Amino acid sequence: MVAAGGVSADPSSNPSSKTPPWAVRIRWENGEIAGAGVLLSPDRVLTCAHVVDPGARVTAEFVGAPGGAVPAVTAWADPDAYVPETRDADGDPSGDVALLRLEHPRPAHEPVSLHRLSAPHRTVRMYGFPYEHNGGIWFRATIIGGCGRDGQVQLGPQTPGELASPGCSGAGVVDDATGKVIGIVLTGLRDRHGNSFSFMSPAETIVRHLPRVAAWTLGRTAVDDRLRSRTGEPPGPALDEPFAQRLADWLRGDGDQVKISLVRPGDHARAVTLRRAITLADRELRTTASVDRASLDPPGTVPSAGGHDLALDAADSTAERIAERIAERMGLWQHPADPATDRIRSGGVPLTLVLVGVDRAVDPPALLDLLTVLRARGSRLLLVFREPGPCYERAWTDLVVRPEQERCARLVARLRRLTGPLAESLGDAMATVRTDDPQAVHDALYRAGGALHILSRAQELAGVADGPDLAAFERLTDRLSARLTEAADRLDALCRRRGELVGRLDGYRALHQGVTEGGEDLEVDEHHRRAHRLLHARPCDVRAAEEAVEAYTRLVEGRDRERREREGREREGREREGREREGREREGREREGPVRHDRAREARARDDRERQRLLRDGRGPERRERGGAAPA
Repeated sequence: MVAAGGVSADPSSNPSSKTPPWAVRIRWENGEIAGAGVLLSPDRVLTCAHVVDPGARVTAEFVGAPGGAVPAVTAWADPDAYVPETRDADGDPSGDVALLRLEHPRPAHEPVSLHRLSAPHRTVRMYGFPYEHNGGIWFRATIIGGCGRDGQVQLGPQTPGELASPGCSGAGVVDDATGKVIGIVLTGLRDRHGNSFSFMSPAETIVRHLPRVAAWTLGRTAVDDRLRSRTGEPPGPALDEPFAQRLADWLRGDGDQVKISLVRPGDHARAVTLRRAITLADRELRTTASVDRASLDPPGTVPSAGGHDLALDAADSTAERIAERIAERMGLWQHPADPATDRIRSGGVPLTLVLVGVDRAVDPPALLDLLTVLRARGSRLLLVFREPGPCYERAWTDLVVRPEQERCARLVARLRRLTGPLAESLGDAMATVRTDDPQAVHDALYRAGGALHILSRAQELAGVADGPDLAAFERLTDRLSARLTEAADRLDALCRRRGELVGRLDGYRALHQGVTEGGEDLEVDEHHRRAHRLLHARPCDVRAAEEAVEAYTRLVEGRDRERREREGREREGREREGREREGREREGREREGPVRHDRAREARARDDRERQRLLRDGRGPERRERGGAAPA
């Protein structure tokens, strides 16, 4: 990395090949980095409103330009394209986007277009200029979902260090799968719990705030023209308020994966209510005026911006044409020769789809097959039919009743595992060791048993109006499973610790028997009996047993230390006594040495005298050799 140029990267081809030419570094007049931007046209840069002040001049630097130098161009906020951030009564932010006008245009090959794509579950990259990386660097993230009323999108950084920081505001967000710029970074946030999030404004939200950006935005809009609210439609009286509330709940994510509604021909109120919900849930069509007037918005009837990713009118359309629209929205352009359904089946990301007039499609059964694929991939589906009939009944069976019954069966199987094998192992463990809160375990098992009883009896009703709320039971099962699994792990750890203590106690018992050589030690034996009694109690209080074993081992170690010290003293005494005896013997040898020498000399002298006498008397050895034996 170099301060002037930047990190070599371009997710549209190879994320480590080159810096994108559309990436703009923005500096204030004092030279400090204010943020980032995206070059949308030769003389327009998209950025965040908080990066620049209206009327103030900044410097736009193009770090991806060819050559060693970094071109710098004076720029200022376009007064007609400046939307500062505002917050509503609940603190939800809105806006914070702006267009900069360049004093001198850039080459025509450098700008990039925004793309409309479904947002959730995509992996993306952002090219910004944080502190110590002022040449530019990529940040990786995953789109979590929409947040707030403005249609902003929440990003989860792939690592804690990749949270968007100062210098990244206005950075282009690039979809990994397609290499297209789909929005800009707004800000990063680390909450008091240590969670890290970044936020982006997607292309549709930017276009709603800055309509002229539509000229540099590609991809079809998310809502078919026939499904948009019509100018001049009667507002309040024509609104089916209960229907509007149910639609708003689903578009806010009420937990049902598939919702099927019936809007008959001629039912003006429901048709208007449906178009209104679809329009308000779209990031690009939703406006401040459409949600601010109380007469138009009864309580609970306004869906979240970005409540759907795509809204299509299926009337007179083939399943393949609808599949192409869905694949296009998902960004599945890589293999256009393959059927769209196959592309969706193999690589599609989940989206939220509103499909109106399912039974008016050219081939409703083929369309239902496509919807089955989407459901299996995790997409949420709002399906509107015009008439009840075989297609309507099949949709209920294939997309709601049967999947819900299978979902209920999976829940029942999970609850049976909780109340069966897991409960049995918990019972065995709780009989072996004492837990801190046994009542919490019993309560969780009791609730799991109750949920199992309810779902087992209501399994046939899953997916119908009076059926169980499976989303609520799933949340309950998740909580109970986590609680019981944690309790099982805790009990397993206590059982393992008890086994370790039993082995430790036996080992020290053997050590002490070696120390005492079979003798009695009443104090140590009493500590052993207490620790043994605690370890083999049912249930075992592991903490108390641990303290008793520790007390016993300390005492045994003390006795062993005393034995070793005593043996050391005895060994030292024997060694000292041996050294003293050896010294006495050496002194005795030293005193007796001259006396033995004199005695030996005297003995040699006597032997010499005796030999001389024998020679004189003729009885020496030589005489015996010549004359035979000497006389007796």
